[in-house]
Amino acid sequence: MKNLSQRLKGTGVAIATPFKKDLSVDLDSITTMVEFLIKNGIDYIVVQGTTGESSTLNEEEKILSRNAFIKANNNRIPLLIGIGSNDTRSVVNYLSNADLSGFCAVLSVTPFYNRPSQSGLFEHFSAISKSSPLPIILYNVPTRTGCDMDYSTTIKLANSFKNIIGIKEASGNMDKIFKLISNRPDGFLIISGDDETAYQSVLMGADGVISVAAGCIPQHFRNIINLASEGNEERAKTEYDKINQLLNLLFKEGNPTGLKAALAIKKLCQNHLRLPLLPSSKELYLEIENFFKK
Repeated sequence: MKNLSQRLKGTGVAIATPFKKDLSVDLDSITTMVEFLIKNGIDYIVVQGTTGESSTLNEEEKILSRNAFIKANNNRIPLLIGIGSNDTRSVVNYLSNADLSGFCAVLSVTPFYNRPSQSGLFEHFSAISKSSPLPIILYNVPTRTGCDMDYSTTIKLANSFKNIIGIKEASGNMDKIFKLISNRPDGFLIISGDDETAYQSVLMGADGVISVAAGCIPQHFRNIINLASEGNEERAKTEYDKINQLLNLLFKEGNPTGLKAALAIKKLCQNHLRLPLLPSSKELYLEIENFFKK
């Protein structure tokens, strides 16, 4: 676990699932994207998270794309797999039966729509912990799920289960990040899930980021996080300021709408999303394109 925790520090990427024009999974683009990220120094990749449009993939497609990511990676960097649901039993059953070879950890989001209590969240992740063959990273993203896991619930889970090794905290709440860092057990990873506050979180003592933007600007984003981890606040801010406009554009019409436009501009995949998400407007596409030209 300790070795894995070390490997999951730095800059991870929440990778998009590329689609062809007929909206089938684009396996060739998976290879292209993985190669691009590894060549540009990314530390690890998260497959089938929110950015990967996992909610629109059927089980056959999940297995197909999963295997494509594993093959493209070829054991070079760690791969995490997103597995979560608002039905605890379905997650437990899935983890008990799925072939997760090729992945080193599970990223599991808080239950959405149901809006469970903190006690319900603790019991949900307790059940997942007991059934998972892989270490677990919790994922708190209240803007998407409608529920917000309190830092005290996270710390209780961290202290109760050795295979719960970290949290992707995407609330952007710096007070919560500070409390998590201050109260975590040794070795428990605090990972930012918010690109806008990621370098500030790392300056406070967080271990890194699982980033959307790093999917299209991996080297630059990784440099910002590395500067922050070295305590170089001034240079980290200077480098962050260079991409602040891009971050705003990437999330302007939702995620991964902006990201897929950026990836298409860089010729890494085609600009197709599955409903209810739509490709970017022409105006946004041009704005992102002009940013890269500059």
